[in-house]
Amino acid sequence: MTIRAHNSMLLVLAMSLCGSAYAQTAASAGVDPSTVAPSLASRGESLDHIVAIVNQDIILESDVQEEIHFLAFEPYHTQTRISPRDQALERLINRTLILQQEKLQPQEPISDAEVQAQIQQLRSSIPACDQKNCETEAGWTQYLAEHDFTEEELEARWRERMTVLRFIEVRFRSGVRITPQQISEYYQQTMLPEYVKQKATPPPLESISKRIEEVLLQRQVTSLLNGWLKTLRDQGSVRTLQAGEEAP
Repeated sequence: MTIRAHNSMLLVLAMSLCGSAYAQTAASAGVDPSTVAPSLASRGESLDHIVAIVNQDIILESDVQEEIHFLAFEPYHTQTRISPRDQALERLINRTLILQQEKLQPQEPISDAEVQAQIQQLRSSIPACDQKNCETEAGWTQYLAEHDFTEEELEARWRERMTVLRFIEVRFRSGVRITPQQISEYYQQTMLPEYVKQKATPPPLESISKRIEEVLLQRQVTSLLNGWLKTLRDQGSVRTLQAGEEAP
């Protein structure tokens, strides 16, 4: 968002209207969000709060909740013993670090056509979507609403996701190869059992192979990416805030 607020009252309005976008608005205006919090609290309104600061970029609790909801569109993510909230916050911190670096080495913007092509494929590849008939506009709209997304919001998030993945691919994919056998094994051993569990009809392998390749690519570069992210954290400033802790 490029809106520049001129005073605290405009920032209060921006927060109430724009939700998680408030963090970027406040940062661009050079205003500490804590300076406008009392006026909201005095009116008894529900108050979003800062949960992390990544090199001056702010992550809000609402961002974390949105990230948790976004997992409904990432049906093959790896399960861990870490709480969904902590996983979501960690992903947001890492994505913020990556996007900060991407801005220093900007690539050609992701086109609308590329976004739409991936979302169209997504609609036929989410197991839970089979029951919602997501390939129809009504079914897809219902699925989006159930997970607190509008079509425009999902497109923006998916575009960001594609930007991150492309940056990772350009920087780390050199030497990494995904074979047809690996794709087939993932389809048979990971995807098909998930469709059986959901009592859904799986898409044919040829229609989903590119998405599987993307998933496997992410796994292959994890160790390289984690080392790089650790360096960024060490060289920069990443701070997570505990409940009730005020931002500096």
